[in-house]
Amino acid sequence: MNQTVSNVKSRNILVLGAGELGMPVLRNLARRARGIDDAKVSVLLRASTIKSDSSIKQRDVAEIRDLHIEIVAGDLVNSSVDELASLFSHYDTVIGCAGYAAGIHTPMKLAKAAVQSGIPRYFPWQFGVDFEAIGRGGPQDIFDAQLDVRELLRSQSKTEWVIISTGMFMSYLFEPEFGVVDLEKSAVRALGSYDTAVTLTTPDDIGVLTAEIVFYEPTISNEIVFLAGDTVTYGELADKLEASLNRPFNRSEWTVPVLMEELANDPQNMMRKYRAAFGIGRGMAWDKAGTFNAREGIKVTDVSDWINANLIGK
Repeated sequence: MNQTVSNVKSRNILVLGAGELGMPVLRNLARRARGIDDAKVSVLLRASTIKSDSSIKQRDVAEIRDLHIEIVAGDLVNSSVDELASLFSHYDTVIGCAGYAAGIHTPMKLAKAAVQSGIPRYFPWQFGVDFEAIGRGGPQDIFDAQLDVRELLRSQSKTEWVIISTGMFMSYLFEPEFGVVDLEKSAVRALGSYDTAVTLTTPDDIGVLTAEIVFYEPTISNEIVFLAGDTVTYGELADKLEASLNRPFNRSEWTVPVLMEELANDPQNMMRKYRAAFGIGRGMAWDKAGTFNAREGIKVTDVSDWINANLIGK
């Protein structure tokens, strides 16, 4: 871990967003905050979300209120940097959980607002792969935008930052649209090759671990913290599916040249950008033994756990 001593404490926290990752982060921050003097958690939601007729959004808003989390109305997309900076300045810690749905330029806008606001501590939306190992100019241009955010945060000393690298959300690997696992046809299609590896973590585990990192003593500062529910090759993934589901899986490979050709034929296709990047494999996996959760002895969901909990009987 970083040896720099920080006197910053997260006691007045604003979370941006309450979606697939935001809700687990909020639940666990609220749980941990109950045992810490003066710790308070708030969440920024669009006014349309707060007033939505959607049963799912109503359920989430009700849960947030039950957790005694303050709801703040705001709009990350339509607000200016100045407006967001003014909003952020009321807090000592801002945690970005809005994802990429807000657009490719939003992470930089939020980082600029965080720095301008002078908040002591910022966790940008970087819950993903090792962008620096990947480098610039790869098939997924969102990754370059994330490197821009890191450069901005490193260029200043007023706001301490923490980046949490999680790998791919574990459930995403099994999404039919992603094309790696086809349960109906009992098939696994490797991205790159069957020796290519990927690190995976569930959003629920990320929520638990993020809360631990936020309140960790001594304070974690200006550091990239790696998490991993599991790190597997696509060959190991097929083995685990066969063992848990007790049936053979056909295996094929999407080689990098094929993935790059598909992307060249449809260059704005987000799914093809991701497939090509993960097929290349660089920066997509790290050893679980060196992660925060392994060092702290925190139990997480591995691939076999996830398959047994979600795919048995399907």
